[in-house]
Amino acid sequence: MKTSSPTPYADLSPDRVLDAVDSIGLPTDGHLLALNSYENRVYQVGIDEAEPVIAKFYRPGRWDDAAILEEHAFSQELADAEIPAVPPYATLGRTLHEHRGHRFSLSPRHGGRTPELEDAAVLEWLGRLLGRIHAIGAVTPFQHRPTLDIEAFGTRPRDLLLAGGWVPKDLLPAYSSVVDQALEGVHACFERAGDYTAIRLHGDCHRGNLLWTDRGPHFVDFDDARMGPAVQDLWMLLSGERPDQTRQLADVLAGYEDFCDFDHRELHLIEALRTLRQIHYAAWLAGRWEDPAFPAAFPWFNTQHYWQDHILALREQIAAMEEGPLWSA
Repeated sequence: MKTSSPTPYADLSPDRVLDAVDSIGLPTDGHLLALNSYENRVYQVGIDEAEPVIAKFYRPGRWDDAAILEEHAFSQELADAEIPAVPPYATLGRTLHEHRGHRFSLSPRHGGRTPELEDAAVLEWLGRLLGRIHAIGAVTPFQHRPTLDIEAFGTRPRDLLLAGGWVPKDLLPAYSSVVDQALEGVHACFERAGDYTAIRLHGDCHRGNLLWTDRGPHFVDFDDARMGPAVQDLWMLLSGERPDQTRQLADVLAGYEDFCDFDHRELHLIEALRTLRQIHYAAWLAGRWEDPAFPAAFPWFNTQHYWQDHILALREQIAAMEEGPLWSA
């Protein structure tokens, strides 16, 4: 979660962003709009006598070139199959560029609104698209991108938080106890699920990475694409109380299974994956805290109240994992 520099974008000025785009033969018109992104830096850049492009500058030290190119190839593979993903442009014969120490890619601009995830028809539509994505994702594995597992998303993040002194001393015994108990619950859920098939995933399929237009949804930001269980791309579409999530899951699977078989044993993983995401998220914020963008964007992190709420959330996850899967056929 650490990179070689805590402030990797300190020299990425607006002029340098425009110069980077100019350097690959696209004449900019001086218009630049910073978009909402923390892990990377993303801008809408105006182009002379053409539509604006989206320029994404990759956080140094996070992915190597092979992993980035594998993400690009996956999104292009989906687009070639007429799945509404947004791959980067191949400019000068390549999709990954470098300018003055910063790697970047350019993509077409695609707007949209947040989908109505309470609508059964919307959930079924998204399920169909995810089924098509996973049918392709299951054909070949990633070679250079990691796998979502307990070690990477649970054990190492826990250790980072404990070793870094992030948890207030008066809450440290409670946090240490509850996070260990939560990880025991995660292990139990994975044991109940058995040997699942890891496939190529979007990896971070929350509503912010889904944009809806009059033509339907499209998927953006495959930066977290990795190997893992199919249900990872499904559970983040669910919200509300347990009965609400059960109904929503049924709607998603009604569309999903039109295009891809779903191993219902993976339902045991939903609450485990939710727990891992909570642990990993706290460690992600801690690992990026020296980047000036993070204290400004997440001022509530690392407060007494934050850790109290985090401990409570983990306790709720322990109970949810013990309750069993949301829904089964």
